Amino acid sequence: MTQIVQPDSLVTLHYRIAMENGQPLISTFESTPATLQLGAGELLPSLERLLAGLEIGKHHLFTLAPEEAFGPHNPELVERVKREHMPEEEIEPMTIMEFGAPNGSRYSGLVREINETFAVVDFNHPLAGKTIRFEVEVIGVL
Repeated sequence: MTQIVQPDSLVTLHYRIAMENGQPLISTFESTPATLQLGAGELLPSLERLLAGLEIGKHHLFTLAPEEAFGPHNPELVERVKREHMPEEEIEPMTIMEFGAPNGSRYSGLVREINETFAVVDFNHPLAGKTIRFEVEVIGVL
């Protein structure tokens, strides 16, 4: 009897998330497989939906448009931050920094530009606006 991944399965799998050109970002194929509880928020919901219905031992490759993956790039999430509101340390462009909000929550942002008076910080997910490839091989299902 073939085992099929269900939306609430505990799944052991190898997976790779790559850019559209094939540049890998995350991969377990060269190391230990991942074990994930579907429905528990361990994986992007759109990726979990792709796993439902897959059979053990099959290899699959999916291409996801930005809207199906990490969302479109939102220009409203790119902000100018006064340098005086940033840490004293030396900050380079293309550095990810964490910022605190008044309500106590924390946000990560990518410093796109910086000078003496301000920084341009992008609070979008680093893969927002990007088409990604999701490759998966299901090893086991509980």
